[in-house]
Amino acid sequence: MISRNTVGLAILSAFLMWLAWPPMPYTTPLLLVGLVPLLIAIDQIKNSNVVKKGKHIFLTAGITFLVWNTASIYWVYNAISADNNFIVAFLVSLIPYGLGALLMTFAFWLYHRLSLYTSKKLSYAGLISFYIAMEYLHQSWDLSFPWMTLGNGLSGMHQLAQWYESTGIYGGSLWILLSNVCAFEAYKAFKTQQGYFKYRPAFIWAFVVILPAAISLSRYYSYEEKVNPVNVVVVQPNIDPYQKYGNISAGEQLDILTHLSDSIAQPNTEYFFWPETALPTYNNEDRIRSSQEFTLLQQFIQKYPNGSLVTGMETVKTYNEPQTLSATHDVNSGLYFDHFNTAMQVENSAAVQFYHKSKLVPGVEKLPFPTVMAFLKPVFAKLGGTVGGWGWQEKPGVFYAYSGIGVAPVICYESLWGDWIGQSVKSGAQFIAIITNDGWWGNTTGKDQHFLYAKLRAIENRRWVVRSANTGISGFIDQKGNVVQKSEWWTRTALKADINLNDELTFYTKSGDLIAKLLCVAALLLALIIPYKRWIKKTKAAV
Repeated sequence: MISRNTVGLAILSAFLMWLAWPPMPYTTPLLLVGLVPLLIAIDQIKNSNVVKKGKHIFLTAGITFLVWNTASIYWVYNAISADNNFIVAFLVSLIPYGLGALLMTFAFWLYHRLSLYTSKKLSYAGLISFYIAMEYLHQSWDLSFPWMTLGNGLSGMHQLAQWYESTGIYGGSLWILLSNVCAFEAYKAFKTQQGYFKYRPAFIWAFVVILPAAISLSRYYSYEEKVNPVNVVVVQPNIDPYQKYGNISAGEQLDILTHLSDSIAQPNTEYFFWPETALPTYNNEDRIRSSQEFTLLQQFIQKYPNGSLVTGMETVKTYNEPQTLSATHDVNSGLYFDHFNTAMQVENSAAVQFYHKSKLVPGVEKLPFPTVMAFLKPVFAKLGGTVGGWGWQEKPGVFYAYSGIGVAPVICYESLWGDWIGQSVKSGAQFIAIITNDGWWGNTTGKDQHFLYAKLRAIENRRWVVRSANTGISGFIDQKGNVVQKSEWWTRTALKADINLNDELTFYTKSGDLIAKLLCVAALLLALIIPYKRWIKKTKAAV
């Protein structure tokens, strides 16, 4: 049985981490000490006489991460319950609440196991490596939901994250974990040591905290953008996502979008951005130029000679044979087809460019492990999605305007993947455009977190981020991560700004999630020590 003191420490850690998590203002530095109570609890278990210490440590860490995750992403339930009954919403919500927490807990359990066979320093190296490896796994596999990656927490105080241009968010995760380990050692020394040794770990911890913060602040105040402006308009039509299909006609919605765009556009406006699924129609990509929607979009953009329009819509592609894992067979026609959540760019010519949302929400937009679990398509489809019908593309894209300007199209959930967006920037994108529909979550912290995370993409690549959201929050973020302008929630509006283009590539843009990949290798090697040491121990005992 876990002691009440241990449970209290676990819950204290969860509270501190929640309090520090976006969109809480001014509390971000608590991330640097938020896990210390959990480390104290684990240390108490390791030094106690309790049997099955590994089980107790697993349960204790599990309390911290389950409570922290659930409190921070409670809005998942809101999104699911809006279109499902209580039981279905509750059961499905347990997956994102619990899966990420399970991976975090497993990292701490591995740390405990490693500490039984190695030195303290190597055990701490294992803790950091295991944790970040689990974060990277949760970004990379088919059950991905990297919302609670530790490095995302610095979006609440982006002035401290300017070195993300070199490290990406996993540099933030590394800093937060290292700070917590050093703070824990400082706490232990203060309680048990005397004289100089009592304070030395505190000096080390202060150095670990202050040096990266000072480097970041110095970079923040010294960084200057090159002046290379283009005029951009983002539109927020504020149409209830549950009424987009049927209650308001496609023609009415198009009138809203064009009117808002025209209301603030300038003759020299070069880009218009409309949100995810702004056009509530299905169109065959191969016949898009003959559609009524394309004709109307051309009529709109003709008023702006240098203009290009990027809009969200749903599209279809058909094949004679199943060319993708997501292709669905149409019995009547004998053809195969894919539905895509699409960003489409049109301009004052017949040129059309498409980008298909590729980072899809597991279970709702994409069947996890589609090759292995194809037999479960009907089960997942009943949870409210079009599983198996949403297609994706294998590589990120870049839209190019007639003038040569390159933009990275990002659809909703994809804005969490820094490396994915960095590949678009590496391929020529001079700014980043996020189109999204955050209305599914209601007026919860989910929409605020999603907006704030976009600041980190701006810093990583030193690119402006323009954001068009159907129901909020739309806005502009500069190359330092500053929010230059943003809309209010549930407001019909349009915003414009002169943003600066940038052609230079940061180290992160060129190298991607290098830190995470290196630590994954370290985690694997350190994890192998555990069975090896157990084998050595058993061999000696047998002799």
